[in-house]
Order: sequence, then structure tokens, then C-alpha cells
Amino acid sequence: MSIALDAHTQDVLFREAHTARTFTAEPVTDEQIQAIYDLVKYGPTAFNQSPLRITLVRSPEARERLLGHMGENNRAQTAAAPLVAILSTDNEFHEELPTLMPHFPQLKDMYDADRPARERSALVNSTLQAAYFIVGIRAAGLAAGPMSGFDAAGLQKEFLDDDHTPLMVVNIGKPGENAWYPRSPRLDFDEVVAIV
Repeated sequence: MSIALDAHTQDVLFREAHTARTFTAEPVTDEQIQAIYDLVKYGPTAFNQSPLRITLVRSPEARERLLGHMGENNRAQTAAAPLVAILSTDNEFHEELPTLMPHFPQLKDMYDADRPARERSALVNSTLQAAYFIVGIRAAGLAAGPMSGFDAAGLQKEFLDDDHTPLMVVNIGKPGENAWYPRSPRLDFDEVVAIV
């Protein structure tokens, strides 16, 4: 069986895609980010929760504030990226459920009554949406540099609030010179998939 997408598209989205470490100075426009979001918002989440929130760091002042919370090995690439996105989990996502799931009105109250379950679900589904976002960046002809090396508490205090948990930071732009490390190995089908 073959994949429905042509080989070039498969390469762009998966086989040739790497985490970018350097970027050109070409800006990433608001229109590009809007187009990415308008594509990836259709990716499924449990009960259409859609708990991912995106904070775009564009101004020099905000970039300086961000750099203070990045791990030492991640600062240079974050400083040089044309655009940086802070992806976070909205632990109060259930407030939007009357809009997102109008045919299931009791769902908001179910999540409201159990914060630990709500936070677990938010983490799983925002992580799923983060993956869609990265693939969407690639589909737009840009490169993504997702990172988890940051001071989460500091980042939350600086840019978010108590109901939003930092998930990852993603550098976005056109890949620059020597943007990629060599491709690391991947596990084979039989090492990952069990058929029972």
C-alpha cells in the first residue's frame, strides 16, 4: 500500500525534516503564522478540547525576556530565529467547551469538577496539537526548532499565568547555514509495533 501524499510532500513533512538550529534573517509574517494555524486547528483532539495556546515572541524586548529563561545551549539559536513561539497548555480549556462541543453541554462541568483529570487531558492533547503545529510549519515551507530546554517556572511567570503551563519553545524561520545535525537513527517497524 502506498501513502496518499506524493513523495515530495512526504519528504517535506517527515523524511527530510529536521530540527533547525540556524535560520536566515528572512522574517516570518503574521500571514504565514495565520495560515499555519488555520491549517493545523483541524487536527483532532479528545472532545475537540483544543487546549494548546501559542504566544508569539516577536519584539526585541520580549526576546530578551525570553532568552533569560532559555537553557544556555538554546539561547543563541533562539536569539537568531526570526520568530519564536511559546507553546503552552491551557488548563482551563474547558471554559471553551460550550463553543467547541455545543452538542455535549455537560462536558464543561465534568472537567470543571476534576482538575487533575483536566490537566492530564490538557497535557496530552496540547502535546498532540504541538506536533500538528510543527508539521504545519514544515507545510508552510519553514523550519521548526522545538526545544524543551528552558526554565518552565520562569517562563510561565514572565509570559503566561497560573492556568497556562509551558510545553515547549519553537524557533521558526527559513533554515540557515548548517541548520541541521546529521539524521539520527530511527527504530524499525518491528521494534515499535506489536501485532496481537
